[in-house]
Amino acid sequence: MIDRGKAGEGGEESAILIPLHEARRERQNALVSFDRRELDQILRVYGRMVAANEWRDYAIDHLSDRAVFSVFRRASETPLFQIVKDPKLAKKQGAFSVIAAGGLILKRGHELARVLGIFDKKLKLVHQA
Repeated sequence: MIDRGKAGEGGEESAILIPLHEARRERQNALVSFDRRELDQILRVYGRMVAANEWRDYAIDHLSDRAVFSVFRRASETPLFQIVKDPKLAKKQGAFSVIAAGGLILKRGHELARVLGIFDKKLKLVHQA
């Protein structure tokens, strides 16, 4: 891994070499997190559910193997749902999943928007008499 920076007033570039084992160690110690676009999508759904008076609180956990956005009805309870980003599953079942309070995986996929679609209200046809 090479980090290039300006050296001195002449604008000459210098290269700083970082040993590969150090770069790997830094990457392994890094926490998994939601990026800005992912958080925007999650918070849109969260805002809609708060407006519908279904959710009231949330917590975000950045762990070494996954990132978790937990939603609560009350802060003192267990989470109603967890929106999980697990990069290890990205090539298999998809990095994103929605998990219910009992641990049941409700939806899993490669695209966050599709996974969050589980919270969309569907219009139902009411039988007219």
